[in-house]
Amino acid sequence: MLALVTGASKGIGRAITLELAKNGFDVAINYNRSENDALSLRDEVLKLGVNAEIFKADVSVQEEAAKMFADVKASPFGGTVSVLVNNAGITRDTLLMRMKPDDWLSVINTNLNAAFYCTQLAVKDMAKARYGRIISISSVVGLIGNAGQCNYSASKAGIIGFTKSVAREYAGRGITANAIAPGFIDTSMTDILKPEVKAEILKSIPAGRIGDAEEVARAVAFFASEKSSYITGQVLAVDGGMTMV
Repeated sequence: MLALVTGASKGIGRAITLELAKNGFDVAINYNRSENDALSLRDEVLKLGVNAEIFKADVSVQEEAAKMFADVKASPFGGTVSVLVNNAGITRDTLLMRMKPDDWLSVINTNLNAAFYCTQLAVKDMAKARYGRIISISSVVGLIGNAGQCNYSASKAGIIGFTKSVAREYAGRGITANAIAPGFIDTSMTDILKPEVKAEILKSIPAGRIGDAEEVARAVAFFASEKSSYITGQVLAVDGGMTMV
């Protein structure tokens, strides 16, 4: 089966791609800017004995997302997408009073609108096949909010509502839709945090540590597998207990 991962060339997306490949999926690797990283990732995936190809597209632009899906379908290795992972995301952090409209719109477009475009394209073939797995990457800030991230929190909360609605619409077609809400994960986004900021964050995590991208990837692989066939419309927090109630 073929999995498509958006924003796959770095961080969590890269870990997800490798984990899906280890689980036997052929992988369509979407990237927007980091071609060298995407090519390197493709080579790693090929070594795992499955097929892989890279597809450049800014998935926040509907026309580019549509062309990507067409290119994947036309690719010699490709075909229809059975597993879609909506992972593409950016941050433009600042306090609400300082947030410019472009800061708001760029984050909403990349984090939420892109998931809408890609999911709408994917479910057409999934519905015909009466099978599909849609996994969207939300965030703990979509559950609890965070100062300085009104745009990011809104986009990730939107992913949750979107996921639950898609799950209700397509459960009868053999399609599941679930979201994963990572907590603080060791990526380039958290690398820029100052040590004192990280220390404060750790106080809010019962597990006492920042998570690894691979831990998020394993959750994605579960939702992509037959083991999760009776699970849909759910949000799984991979956060070391940060948001437990």
